[in-house]
Amino acid sequence: MSYVVAFARFWWDFVVGDDWRTAVMVVAAIGATALAARGDVSAWWVMPAAVAGVLYLSLRRATGR
Repeated sequence: MSYVVAFARFWWDFVVGDDWRTAVMVVAAIGATALAARGDVSAWWVMPAAVAGVLYLSLRRATGR
């Protein structure tokens, strides 16, 4: 059982890492891309815009501004 726990902890640390907010924003961006792709909207622009937004918010939070 300890192998299963170690495996789960590895993936939690790998995905969430130091900032759970960034992980939540990435999951939201993937969901927004999926919703846009399901509709009649061209979805190619959603993920690059989300990456820029998540990076901006992450850097802003890290620098304290």
